[in-house]
Amino acid sequence: MASLTLSNIVKRFGKTEVIHGVDLEVADGEFVVLVGPSGCGKSTLLRIIAGLEEVSEGEVYIAGKLMNTVDPAKRGVAMVFQSYALYPHMSVADNMGFGLRMAGRPKQEIRERVARAADILQLTPYLKRRPKELSGGQKQRVAIGRAIVREPEIFLFDEPLSNLDAELRVQMRIELSKLHSGLQTTMIYVTHDQVEAMTLAEKIVVLNDGKVEQIGSPRDLYSRPANLFVAGFIGSPRMNFLKVKVVEARYGAVTVASDDFLGSGLEIPVTSSSNVAPGTEATLGIRPEHLAVVPQANGKGVLTIEVVEMLGESTYVHGITPADNRLTIGLRGFNDLRHADSVGFDFELENAHLFDAAGDAM
Repeated sequence: MASLTLSNIVKRFGKTEVIHGVDLEVADGEFVVLVGPSGCGKSTLLRIIAGLEEVSEGEVYIAGKLMNTVDPAKRGVAMVFQSYALYPHMSVADNMGFGLRMAGRPKQEIRERVARAADILQLTPYLKRRPKELSGGQKQRVAIGRAIVREPEIFLFDEPLSNLDAELRVQMRIELSKLHSGLQTTMIYVTHDQVEAMTLAEKIVVLNDGKVEQIGSPRDLYSRPANLFVAGFIGSPRMNFLKVKVVEARYGAVTVASDDFLGSGLEIPVTSSSNVAPGTEATLGIRPEHLAVVPQANGKGVLTIEVVEMLGESTYVHGITPADNRLTIGLRGFNDLRHADSVGFDFELENAHLFDAAGDAM
C-alpha cells in the first residue's frame, strides 16, 4: 500500500494545456474516484500517475518518492483499462500470470499468486477457460486479477465497467467495494458516471476542463456542493436550479425573490454572504427529493406537470413554472398525478442551496 501526492500537475499536448495545476493527496489505502464529463482530463491524470504520460510541470509522489522520471513498471502501480485486453489464445490462468512470467518470476510463485487472485475474484472454476468462454463481467474480473497478481501498491482503474450492461455494472461495483475492503490497497478509479463515484468512493475528485472543482466525501459533495457545476453534476436526477434576485443579505441568511415564488421572498440559510448587494442575481438550487407536491394555496410556487415517470419505489414529476423554469420533484411510490395537472410545490429552506452570480456557493 502507498500514499499518492500530486503537486501542481500541468499537462500540455503541444501548445494546448489540458491539465491546469492539479493538487491531490491520497492517503494510504484510500479509495478515490476521479469523476467528470468526457474530455475533462481524468484519464490523462490517471496515465500521468501510471507514468504513461509525462508531466509538463509539477511532481508525482508515490509513498513519498518522486516518480516523474521513474519507469512505469517500477512505480508499484497496476492499471485496469476499459478494454479487457485479454489474450484470446490463453487460458484465464495464463492471462492472469502473463505479466509475472514476463518479469521472470518462478513458476510456483506465479501459480500461487494466480490461485490467490482467482479465489478473491471467484474465478477458480474458470482458470482453464479461454476469454471467448467467459461473460463480460468474468472477463473484467480476469483483467482485475491480472492486476492483483502483481501485488501493486496502487491500483488504477480507467472506466473499467463502461463495457458492461446495467445489471453487471451494479454487480461489479459491489465486487470492487468488497475487493478494496479485503485488500486495503490504495485505489484510484476514473469514471464519468457519478453513480459509480457516489457508491464506490471514500473521496471524490470532481474535474472539469482540466481543473479540480471540489474534493470531498460523497456526502460532502452531495450536501455541500462548492459551485453550480458540482451541484449539477453530482446527483441523479440533477439538482433543480431557479434564477432569483437578492432582496436582502446578512451574515447567515439571504432573502431572495423570484416570479416562481408566491409572496415577497424566501429567507435561505447560508454560511456567509452579508456583503451581497440587493438586486444581485443568484441561483437557488434544490434537489428533487427535497421538493414536495402540495395544494397550490399551501405551496411556495406553482408547477404545471409535463411528464410523470413512475418507477415503482419512486415517481419523478417533471414540470414547468410560470417563469419557464423546469423542475423535477422526487416522490415516494405511486401517485395519481397526470400530464397538464397544475400543482403547488414546497421545500424546506434548510435544504436549499444558493449560488452567487459567479456560480460559487454562498
